[in-house]
Amino acid sequence: MCLILVAWCSHPHYPLVVAANRDEFFSRRTARADFLPDHPQVLAGRDIEGGGTWMGITRSGRFAALTNYRDPSSQHQDAPSRGALVADFLGGDDSIDAYLARIVPRAPAYNGFNLLLGDMSKENRRLVWFSNVAGAPTELTPGVYGVSNHLLDSPWPKVGAGKTALAGALSALPDAAPLFDLLRDDGVHPDEALPRTGVSLEWERLLSSAFVRAPGYGTRNSTVLTLGADGWANFDEQTWLEEGRPGGRAHFRFALAA
Repeated sequence: MCLILVAWCSHPHYPLVVAANRDEFFSRRTARADFLPDHPQVLAGRDIEGGGTWMGITRSGRFAALTNYRDPSSQHQDAPSRGALVADFLGGDDSIDAYLARIVPRAPAYNGFNLLLGDMSKENRRLVWFSNVAGAPTELTPGVYGVSNHLLDSPWPKVGAGKTALAGALSALPDAAPLFDLLRDDGVHPDEALPRTGVSLEWERLLSSAFVRAPGYGTRNSTVLTLGADGWANFDEQTWLEEGRPGGRAHFRFALAA
């Protein structure tokens, strides 16, 4: 993903609300969200080329999502796929702490990433953020969070605007339309507010919006995930084609395993 907005234990009836956009080259082969044939308990999209995924949830309440950290000067072509970090957690049975104990020592081998790991079961409800650029994992307390292609809650314009919009959209739940509306925001932020991440100013402008439109590149998936206090999960994914044209829409609703 390239923008993940999360309301964590901030609504009396929805302990987890996620609104996220995945930005990618349109030439990269991708399978839309579904329960995976080889891991039927996992609901996620799939990066066909890398074999991993960027966001998913399981029937037992395991949740994971990932963004890349943008720093062209530190990219290594032979680094392992970051999407495998999400797929391996979702497809396994390690606790969050056990999984982190395995991946933290080898995290420097990957290009920069932000990883959210969650356990949504009622007895173990947790959400943890880890970046191989920032250091130790951080247990998240109730609040509204945002992460794009820098660190958690970095003061990027689209992160700040997205968090504000998400906080305002919570009152409309269970209506997901305001969440999709904020993900569709294609406004470009002024130059003086843009970060400098090592790409050209033209690309900083294109990438500054929540919904990205660029030649051959852009927002390909908008996903809204809500988990109710009653244990029911709703997962909605809108796919996008080049130039921001709508593709397919998928909806999944299921109860977490007791």
